[in-house]
Amino acid sequence: MVFDVGVAITWLLFLALFPIAFYWLRRFWRIAIRRDFSEVALKRGESPAKPEKFAPYAAAINLLGGVVVSWVIVGVLMAKLDYATWSATAGMTIWLKIIADFILARHAHPMVQKKKVE
Repeated sequence: MVFDVGVAITWLLFLALFPIAFYWLRRFWRIAIRRDFSEVALKRGESPAKPEKFAPYAAAINLLGGVVVSWVIVGVLMAKLDYATWSATAGMTIWLKIIADFILARHAHPMVQKKKVE
């Protein structure tokens, strides 16, 4: 194996999976178990009016993302997943988690039409 830019980026992605999995599973723990809704559906750092309404969805998104990334880590360490499989799975999981959080936050903060003052 020759060390080049591709190998460095591969290692960077793999090592980044550890804190990503920890953070997502910790968020699931805070939302579902400890009932801390301070990180549910944030938009510009603000929680929605009723964060407990959106907490199950946020918990499910974080749990699913954390479990898939943990599965990828275990699969790579046990040499069960080849590079194409684990990098595609990890990359798609990261992007889908980001998109799902964005959609949930936008749904939790509906756009309010401001009345025009005449």
